[in-house]
Amino acid sequence: MRFMLAGILALLIPFTGTAQETQSSPTGWIKEAVGNLNITQVSFSNWTQGGENTFAWQIIVNTKFSRKGEKLNWTTSGKFSFGKAKLGKSQFRKSVDEIKLESVLTYRLGKHVNPFLAATMLTQFTDGFVYTDTSRTKISDFLDPGYFTQSVGLAAAPFSTMKIRLGFAFKETVTRNFPAHYADDPATPELETIRFEVGMNSAMELSQKLSETVRLESKLALFSNLKSIKEVDVNWDSLISASISRLVNVNFNFRLIYDRNVSPKRQIKQSLAVGFTYTFF
Repeated sequence: MRFMLAGILALLIPFTGTAQETQSSPTGWIKEAVGNLNITQVSFSNWTQGGENTFAWQIIVNTKFSRKGEKLNWTTSGKFSFGKAKLGKSQFRKSVDEIKLESVLTYRLGKHVNPFLAATMLTQFTDGFVYTDTSRTKISDFLDPGYFTQSVGLAAAPFSTMKIRLGFAFKETVTRNFPAHYADDPATPELETIRFEVGMNSAMELSQKLSETVRLESKLALFSNLKSIKEVDVNWDSLISASISRLVNVNFNFRLIYDRNVSPKRQIKQSLAVGFTYTFF
């Protein structure tokens, strides 16, 4: 397990080396970092039709570091999002919280299909709660759970806008204080804090420009432990972004997750926001 975690960190965190390599070889790395700030505010004063004051904010930063060599291509991407919302007299509650890192190393053998090595990490910044009318219950925290996947296999790019990967994979679900929700196997008497699975992993990425101002980014990741079709984990994240001006964007995000170990039903989250966008580099 320690060897795996060391390999994950080596793949997922090349940022220091990236900065040094960029200085010595300016054309070696392609760097992208885009930030979005979305704010929603509604207030009422002597409003006879009813309603509650609302304030919500959300920050999203997407990064991508890629380098193409003669044979090796290395791409590391990250998505960092966090936001809170306040309705009426209630306290601010977390509405968005995600840290996602993915690193893919591809060795070019042919024009269409090539071997790859990939690692991903998914977790959150801070604690999460389930709320009732009178109380709240903490159910998650940073790296509690944390999802790690390592895969090796074949990658293809059938179109310039699409990338597909399929390979043999390991998946670890790591917890500390909340194993019952995410990592524990109820069929055993022990309380497991780490769930380790072996299976197959596939990933599809689509980046399509729908018009001069509208763009679609979609990622679908599947993991199967090869036991049952009902135990295929699904993580589908799609974003449609429309540029109103150089700094103003409209974003629609759709997220679907299915993990039978966490919930027997699919989880869906969607958001529509207007906000400010800034490209750092």
